[in-house]
Amino acid sequence: MDPQTPPGTTAPEGAVGTSQSMARSQDVQKAASPQEQGWRRIFPGPDSPSSPPGSPPDKPHVPLWAQGLIFVVSLLLWNAILFIPFGGPGSAQIPYTEFVSQAQRGNVTQVSFNAQTITGTLHQAIIWPQASPAASPAASPGVVGGSPDGQQPASYQTFSTTMPPTGDPALLPLLERQGVTVEATDTSSSGSFVGSLFGLLVTSVLPAVLFFAVFYFLAKQMQRSQAGILGFGGSKARLYDPERPSVTFADVAGADDAKIELTEVVDFLKEPDRYRKLGARLPRGVLLVGPPGVGKTLVAKAVAGEAHVPFFSISASEFVEMFVGVGASRVRDLFSKAKAAAPAIVFVDEIDAVGRERGAGMGGGNDEREQTLNQLLVEMDGFDETTNLIVIAATNRPDVLDPALLRPGRFDRQVTLGYPDRTGREAILQIHTRGLPLAPDVDLAAIARATAGFSGADLANLANEAALLAARAGRSTVGAEQFEEALDKILLGTKQAGLTDADERRTVAYHEGGHALVALLTPGADPVQKVTIVPHGRALGVTEQRPDEDRRNYSRSYLLARLAVMLGGRAAEEVVIGQPTTGAESDLKGATDLARRMVGLWGMSDELGPVSYGVGERHPFLGRELGTGREYAESTASRIDAAVAGLLEEARARATDLLREHRATLDALASELVEHEIVIGARLGEIFADTEGSVESQGKLADRAAQRGDAPAAALPAA
Repeated sequence: MDPQTPPGTTAPEGAVGTSQSMARSQDVQKAASPQEQGWRRIFPGPDSPSSPPGSPPDKPHVPLWAQGLIFVVSLLLWNAILFIPFGGPGSAQIPYTEFVSQAQRGNVTQVSFNAQTITGTLHQAIIWPQASPAASPAASPGVVGGSPDGQQPASYQTFSTTMPPTGDPALLPLLERQGVTVEATDTSSSGSFVGSLFGLLVTSVLPAVLFFAVFYFLAKQMQRSQAGILGFGGSKARLYDPERPSVTFADVAGADDAKIELTEVVDFLKEPDRYRKLGARLPRGVLLVGPPGVGKTLVAKAVAGEAHVPFFSISASEFVEMFVGVGASRVRDLFSKAKAAAPAIVFVDEIDAVGRERGAGMGGGNDEREQTLNQLLVEMDGFDETTNLIVIAATNRPDVLDPALLRPGRFDRQVTLGYPDRTGREAILQIHTRGLPLAPDVDLAAIARATAGFSGADLANLANEAALLAARAGRSTVGAEQFEEALDKILLGTKQAGLTDADERRTVAYHEGGHALVALLTPGADPVQKVTIVPHGRALGVTEQRPDEDRRNYSRSYLLARLAVMLGGRAAEEVVIGQPTTGAESDLKGATDLARRMVGLWGMSDELGPVSYGVGERHPFLGRELGTGREYAESTASRIDAAVAGLLEEARARATDLLREHRATLDALASELVEHEIVIGARLGEIFADTEGSVESQGKLADRAAQRGDAPAAALPAA
């Protein structure tokens, strides 16, 4: 009773068998995995160190705010040294008249003239500043008992003063009479020139040098972080170290056909001359095609690990920026680096981000994206016969790529990766559980049988969820119970609080019981694994079906059975309650979509015949369906709608007849669900046998199982 997903069914083209949609969220790994330790950026940024192999570790990174603070403090100290006067300790700064007074008293022993500055030594120390104006008639006005700034008087043996600008002709005769030793500095000599030159360097040249040094440092920082103008058009590709492969073909399972195709590429990169002697040409591009999570990126990394060549990896979205021309510049930069490192591999993930068909959708194309695509086409055409460079791209939407990108000479080869089969799933589980302490009751083959339609990423998520549940329960090993609980969490959603209203529990029990009973009694339907009225995710109740074998082709009888199972919940509400509820919303959406595709895409309508009208086809671009228009008449559209309604009405009537015929079993199943909230597949067969009679029920179930090639319901495995 999920408002988004029909209880009891799933879409036929995906993994079938669960009552709600098996679309599983893929966790985005923000932290680097152990398999990505060999990666580094061509231009190192603050979050991507790029030390080459064997180099010493990088020095601790100093934040930019700390660098700016150090720069400002250095400037303040520099200004303090240049412009703040420092007086020596024990030297008094006295007025010129006080100096003359001390000379007249014979208290001056030595003076030194440097321009207008006079420094000297006294016979007897003086107290300065004087405590009273009477002690020094020539003291500065306003100084009473101390200096203007409140400095306390102290004793000084040396002094300094300044001669008046007009000079004092009587000073030298006075000093001569008192026997004072006089020294002088020649201000016009070369020493003064050296001092002036030093002052020029300190005040003018050094600040300029410091400014340009800081500018150069900031420019280098911007280039490294790919945020500055000097590196804006540079490639952001990561380079995989060929000497330290983190992924090889031994780490890839469930994709044997793809590995066979790509082994030839590895051999060509290792021994190109062996192929060239026979006239063979290196394939320029390999396109990996497959649904999300099947291991396209992992296979590309394994190719590089096997070939031991440089591996440049980039996402196609990293080419595109808001400025036109930047993407094309990055493409040129990427290929120039790859050609310099040849033989090499360039891997472009999600190439449909830039390789979509030009001019598709409403509003035309995107100039920046189309220029990037044009540059990519030019670069792939620019390979000569001696360039050992292969471009590997990955996409899950090959139908939206530009035809010019897919032609031979650019992407010569397409390798399709699909969902793994049972053997492949078991091998993938073995890889992802190598580091888990598994309990003896874990059967990977049984888990592989129960996970039909799972991708490699789904299986990795399953193993991780089981480990998390074991850790949460405080266990030392991961057991089968944790794997079963993790599988329910992935297929059905997170378990929610149970229903408390008695009427609602009864309604949901009959709804889910209708799904389960119709699935049990309908030939060709997938076997029921579990029925529960415990809410999971957005569903109030869940009927879980799991196919016994993988399916890639669906017959009309199987799809009709799916329609009947989808509408079994709605039919049960009408039979028991007498009116429908909103709980069948997602059932109706799923059933209507499936019926429209049966009629309009697969030609399974007796009224319209084997004709495909494109109804139900999913378009990747906004406006493509509006732009192409319908290729059939309005009267044909009415016939299509009538055929869809006929299929749905036929399925509803089929489900209603089954439930009315076996009303006792439906009531018993609903009572069991209300009491215990969950019924497994084996118990469902027992309930049918108890209500319909053991001999008759086993015969009916055996006949229906024989029609669909299954075991009798009594032999259904427990969850």
